[in-house]
This record gives sequence, C-alpha cells and structure tokens, in this order.
Amino acid sequence: MSPRTLVVGSRGSRLAHRQTEIALESLGSAQPETTFEVRTIRTAGDRTKASLSEIGGRGVFVIELERALLSGEIDIAVHSLKDLPAEETLGLAIAAVMLRQDPRDVLVSRRGAKLDALAHGAIVGTGSPRRAAQLSAMRPDIRIADIRGNVDTRITKVQTHEYDAVVLASAGLASLALGANLLAVAQEKLGTRNQPGGPIQEFAKGLAVNRSRHQIGGEACAKGMK
Repeated sequence: MSPRTLVVGSRGSRLAHRQTEIALESLGSAQPETTFEVRTIRTAGDRTKASLSEIGGRGVFVIELERALLSGEIDIAVHSLKDLPAEETLGLAIAAVMLRQDPRDVLVSRRGAKLDALAHGAIVGTGSPRRAAQLSAMRPDIRIADIRGNVDTRITKVQTHEYDAVVLASAGLASLALGANLLAVAQEKLGTRNQPGGPIQEFAKGLAVNRSRHQIGGEACAKGMK
C-alpha cells in the first residue's frame, strides 16, 4: 500500500489533543505507512461559557467535527465517547474504540478532604448532570455548582478557593499525567455501586460478550465516513 496522509479532527483542549495522540499511536502501529495531520476544530460547546444544561441540543461537542467529516475537510475525528449522541449521524460510523481506562470519577479537593469529610454546604463543581445526581444522593447537604473549562482550569478553581472540590474523570487525569502531580489538592476516586449479579452487571456483561459498538470499552473513539 502506498503512503498516505489522513487529516484528523480534534477539539482544541490539551486533553482532546492528548486523546488524539493516544488514538493515533494505535492507528500508526496498525498502519505504519500512514501519516497523520491533526487539525483543531472549535465546537459550539467550546465557544460558549454557558452551562451544558443551558446549551442543550444534540452533540454540542461534536457537530462541527461531524460537518468537517461530511464535507471532506477531515478524514477522521477523535472524540471522547461520552460526548457522542446516542443516535448515529447518517453517513458516519464509529470506526474504532480504544481500550477503556479507569472508569471512575475523581473528587479533587483541598487539604485531602474526601467526599464524606467535606463541610456542610461545601461547593462541589461539575458540569455533568449524572455526576450532580450521584453527588446529591451521597451528600444532599453539599452545594452542586456548574463548572466549565478544561481540566487545568477546574483544578485551579479549587486551588483558588472558588470551589471546595471538583469532580473529574480519572482517565482524563491519567491521560494528562496529572494523577501524581496535583499540588495543594488531593484526590478521592469515586465509583458507581451496583448489586452483584444485578441487571446493570448482567447488561454490561452482555455488551462485552457481543462486542457491540455500544460496549463499555473506550475513553476515546475514532469516527469516520461509512
């Protein structure tokens, strides 16, 4: 096969670029004759400071990347799997899913405070409705506040006392090699509990066996034309 260059679309954050690098390392190993050109594309979700609940809509972090794919501006787009809408876009397909990293969330707080040790009324930042619901169930007395910005920005907001803690993805911290280097803050990993042998566990097991494209199996995925 003759050498070729593929244009790869990525969001502009440091985490997005690192996830793209990880994906391209795997693609490069499988296709050593291929070179890659990374093109940064700013999405609607990146351009606004409004909360995700206010933005609403479908795939606010992927629409521009999908348009670039469909127009031929890029050949591949790399996304966090959580950002993709449940429904496929006509003409596009999920071409590959990376092996999953640590699926847990991380509570990043000052002075080593764990979730159960946070003060009554402590302000915990997250932009995720799922995380907000879980935090409220575990600590109904704390205040859940919306937060935007990249990983570094969110950690800084804890260090400067704007928030008492924030919840981030463990996999994202690992990708940026931040897990062991958080100064003046501490981490606590948070997992989701379910009953052993219950419906959630059986559902996840079935996905893994069937190797469905919906399987719980990746932190980053590559999307391309069908």
